Amino acid sequence: MKKDLHPEMKKLTVTCDTCGSSFETNSTKDEIKVDACNNCHPFYTGKATSASKAGRVDRFNTRLNKANEK
Repeated sequence: MKKDLHPEMKKLTVTCDTCGSSFETNSTKDEIKVDACNNCHPFYTGKATSASKAGRVDRFNTRLNKANEK
């Protein structure tokens, strides 16, 4: 096997820019910063909503009621 072919693996700390939490992992990079992690992302925290779907239904019902009034 050739020497110095593969990059060196090192331990680093991944930091979340949103909530400031961090965890350790292995990587070839020196530093990793993420926008959202599993502590603050709405999908993982259970705070995700599907407001767009409800908005479309409300708009449809409004148009339907206006059409029925005429």
